[in-house]
Amino acid sequence: MDTTTLYKLMILYMLKRVNYPLTNVQISTFFLNKGYTTYFVLQEVLTDMVNSKYIETSSYNNADHYEITPLGEETLKFFDNKLSLLIKSDIDEYLRENKYEFRNENMVTADYFQGTNSDYIAHLCVREENSTLLEINIACVNAEQASTMCSKWKDASPDIYKSIIKALS
Repeated sequence: MDTTTLYKLMILYMLKRVNYPLTNVQISTFFLNKGYTTYFVLQEVLTDMVNSKYIETSSYNNADHYEITPLGEETLKFFDNKLSLLIKSDIDEYLRENKYEFRNENMVTADYFQGTNSDYIAHLCVREENSTLLEINIACVNAEQASTMCSKWKDASPDIYKSIIKALS
């Protein structure tokens, strides 16, 4: 098996082992810290996997997030035995060591975009597992205000969530 195919199977295995998207940084950190490949080769592999529909990507919090697709899951089932136990163990250990950090990074998200009336919309979200607990879109007068709201969201979201629940209960 060539190295590109191996990297693809490793990425599919990683994404299948978690129930939330992984960021480009989270995937890259594993490959680079373990010395499996270079950053540029990995980026080419990820791009090829998105184009081939094995994984899908979405962007929020100024980061690309990857999830396995049904085609990727089917491919992994068929070729799973091509990954060595050592590689699977490396991946499992990395995911286990970083599980809470990765989950927290994906639970609270904030991003903004330009609205239709030359305003900006701050899109703020809190997720748990595969459920959305709270999702808010706030119109802002400019990009700076939207950016400020997004940067404060992670720390403020627990109190805001509790406040909304209390006010509406």
